[in-house]
Amino acid sequence: MQKRWTVKKYQPIPEQQLQAALRIHPLLCRLLVQRGIKKFDEAKHFFRPTLEDLHDPWVMKDMDKAISRIEEAFFRHEKILIYGDYDVDGTTAVATVYSFLETIYSNLEFYIPHRYREGYGISMQGIEYARDNDVSLIIALDCGIKSTDHIALAKSWGIDFIICDHHLPDPVLPDAVAILNPKQLDCPYPYKELSGCGIGFKLISALAQKKGIPMKEVYQYLDLVATSIAADIVPMTGENRILAFHGVKQVNETPSSGIKALIQLSGLKEKLTTSNLVFVIAPRVNAAGRMDDARKAVNLFIEKDYEKAYAFAEMLHADNFDRKEIDMTITQEAISIIQQDTLQHTRKSTVLFQPHWHKGVVGIVASRLIDKYFYRPTIILTQSNGQVAGSARSVAGFNVYEAIHQCKDLLENYGGHFYAAGMTMKPENVEAFQERFESIVAATIDPDLLVPEIVIDSEISFSDITPSFYNIMRQFEPLGPENLKPLFIARNVTDTGYSKIVKEEHLKLSVKQRNSSSISGIGFFMADKFDLVSSKKPFDIVFTLEENEWNGNTTLQLKVIDIRASA
Repeated sequence: MQKRWTVKKYQPIPEQQLQAALRIHPLLCRLLVQRGIKKFDEAKHFFRPTLEDLHDPWVMKDMDKAISRIEEAFFRHEKILIYGDYDVDGTTAVATVYSFLETIYSNLEFYIPHRYREGYGISMQGIEYARDNDVSLIIALDCGIKSTDHIALAKSWGIDFIICDHHLPDPVLPDAVAILNPKQLDCPYPYKELSGCGIGFKLISALAQKKGIPMKEVYQYLDLVATSIAADIVPMTGENRILAFHGVKQVNETPSSGIKALIQLSGLKEKLTTSNLVFVIAPRVNAAGRMDDARKAVNLFIEKDYEKAYAFAEMLHADNFDRKEIDMTITQEAISIIQQDTLQHTRKSTVLFQPHWHKGVVGIVASRLIDKYFYRPTIILTQSNGQVAGSARSVAGFNVYEAIHQCKDLLENYGGHFYAAGMTMKPENVEAFQERFESIVAATIDPDLLVPEIVIDSEISFSDITPSFYNIMRQFEPLGPENLKPLFIARNVTDTGYSKIVKEEHLKLSVKQRNSSSISGIGFFMADKFDLVSSKKPFDIVFTLEENEWNGNTTLQLKVIDIRASA
């Protein structure tokens, strides 16, 4: 798949000013300025995040009302239900708030809606469960901001809600006792990008302060908060960076029993980073809700006994194994359908439907098709309970939710955001939906958006790549949106003659520039670039930097993203 290369614009004056203050390599100052860091103090906070810099939780709109209502529930011995979504953010949020409350109050339960029987958000079954089990206060985490009707019904039954949500509110808000969401227009809280678990963390921080409980009792849940931040793809800036920095530290030093069991089962030996949380821990947690019941993920996180936690982790591990097998089978079926249908090759979108596909993985399959095969807005549909349901994923710069919105007369229900959405429809509307969606995408998408873009931080010379340069760059962790792993381009690179194909599909590189010593690199699934590399002609290479350990020796190597002939 051909890709567009875009090198970010440089800001010479701020870069020079920062370099004069920090006295580090100018390229590192360029990377910092690109991340909004232009002053010495900003760099100090970036490299040394401290928990003392967290904002006062009481600044958040309605925090006083939330804490007052919880204390009233304590005083009256009311039953409290901790309610959350079935993904990583929701389950970590529920586990965090439930575990903390359990240390000071006993009359509480947790509830996770079933992905297929109840769907996302506050469900009818959920509030009926609360009513039938004498619950009078529900603390909703990572959901609730859109559940106006169900929360109104619950209130008529005498059930109050405290909503802790980070999704964008609608103009009409639910009738809750308190709504903790920094994205409310009149909320003065200075940081707007917390995860759902992050808002739950703020709630228990305020409650701890009110009760005179030491903050170390709250900080013990930072490994769960960091997992939610990494998995929910929220910006790795401000408070998220502070929470993730200390949470990852805890994951590596004193993880909770549940996180420790997941690490053990995954076979990870090296020091964990946010990348490990995203690609190793998060899929196992998400698999519980995709394949079965996400309650077991919460049970894993709240369990203090390691042996019992390990048993829950084994269930998640098994779910994830099943999920991977199903996901790969469906992906192969989807590719086969596209390859056999010549019309698909000229389309600007992919919309595929098979009634037997597993509902829990259709979103993953849509993402996989975009990433590896056909870079265009993609919807994967399946059938469930007599209805067709599906997940949409988009390409950078295209609003897939808006395109789906223009098909709303063909849909029973839909929701989502710019890059991802879900929908349901009657089986008889599938064909009409496929054609309508394709015509909307074809008419509105910029052709450039159908070519994947690689956004490069900076050009670099191999002579700049030293252990000291890398050691400072490594302190950019934790990495995530708005602080991604730096991506470099080196131009006019030549092969030393020792590059080769390994395991039939990967490219092992040995390359140099005119005045540099050679450096090794690895390009996974890039064997097709070998002829270009070995042609003795110069080429340009896009890569990130990483350490390679072999026989006890650690060296720097390039992790290659793309290669093309030099201009």
